Amino acid sequence: MTEPPSTGDAAIDSLSVLGEDSRRQMYAFIRRARRPVTRDEAAESVGISRKLAAFHLDKLVDVGLLRARYGAPGAIRKVGRQPKVYEPTDTEVRVSIPERRHQLLADLLLEAVLTEGDDETAAQAAVRTAGQRGRERGEAELERTRPGRIGAERGLTSCERMLDQHGFEPYRETPGRLRLHNCPFHPLAAQAPDLVCGMNHAFITGYLQAMGITGVKAVLAPRPGECCVQLAPADA
Repeated sequence: MTEPPSTGDAAIDSLSVLGEDSRRQMYAFIRRARRPVTRDEAAESVGISRKLAAFHLDKLVDVGLLRARYGAPGAIRKVGRQPKVYEPTDTEVRVSIPERRHQLLADLLLEAVLTEGDDETAAQAAVRTAGQRGRERGEAELERTRPGRIGAERGLTSCERMLDQHGFEPYRETPGRLRLHNCPFHPLAAQAPDLVCGMNHAFITGYLQAMGITGVKAVLAPRPGECCVQLAPADA
């Protein structure tokens, strides 16, 4: 089954589509309009033909920047077939290389604050939340693929794929050891390394547990310029 593109890949695709001048101008016009816009209106806004405008608009729909439907602009009901109209989605385009996931970190910390128990500190709540998110990710993957028993090699491959989607830039240091070249939460991680490293460790451990991956464990192994977590053989 084909893996979904990462957030970084989707952002780069969106940025590439917006690289065409007419397309970018139409997208800006539709965002400013604050209402559904027809092809004719979009074409007129940049001075191109309706047919060419339709081509560019469909490209913007394909990458998720616009959505299309049939309806009268301005909610005005008309007799006969209604025109195709376009309006912006809630998609934000942000490109960072290496990839950053500050919104994910903020989401995890907010959830930790809202669910913090009387018997735990804020840091403990954050680590617990990260572990739960990792288990949810593993459970969803398990439901999607139904892989059966997963040993060390298949487990490392599964983790490598998941971590790549989350921007960790995994690489095999040895056949049985996976290191993470990038921390998606950098440079914020530098301000609270114990907290962020603990959350990363809990997230990956939660994924391993939910997937039932044997022979592999997540360990803290800080190295300058890389994520503090690595995946190693369980008996290492």
